[in-house]
Amino acid sequence: MSKRPWNRINLPVYAVSSRHSSGKHNMHIITYATAISMQPKRFTCGIYEGTQSLENISSNPHFVLQLLSASQYRLVDLLGKQSGKTTDKIARLQKRGLITEWNGFTILQESLAVMQMKVINQMNAGDHTLMLCDVVAYKNLHEGEPLTLDVLRQHKLIRI
Repeated sequence: MSKRPWNRINLPVYAVSSRHSSGKHNMHIITYATAISMQPKRFTCGIYEGTQSLENISSNPHFVLQLLSASQYRLVDLLGKQSGKTTDKIARLQKRGLITEWNGFTILQESLAVMQMKVINQMNAGDHTLMLCDVVAYKNLHEGEPLTLDVLRQHKLIRI
């Protein structure tokens, strides 16, 4: 076995859509997201330190977790490998006709599902901040296969 135990699991890939209290929107990729409670419905989400998304969520504790479709793998370069502090990701997505709005947040039109989160607690978790969130709204948008780490591996976007 060449993979470390935590890299053997085929996790789903999500995009977080966040909005700063000043109104600036951003999106980024996360894989550290999981349901943690059925009643009330809660998720934990790991937001990478130093990101525009973390800054946005710290100023406005609401964000949208978007389950990506396998066909959206090309978005990983923009949403996961570029910083929202130096790149206007929303403008680039808008120029490509890939976004719409839901509950006051910019979302990707082709996402399979969206969940609006409200942060109820957070803690330092190393290179990520762990957000404990209540799901306050959700919507299934499309049928299809979710984007997973294995799809990213197949397209050589990640090595793990």
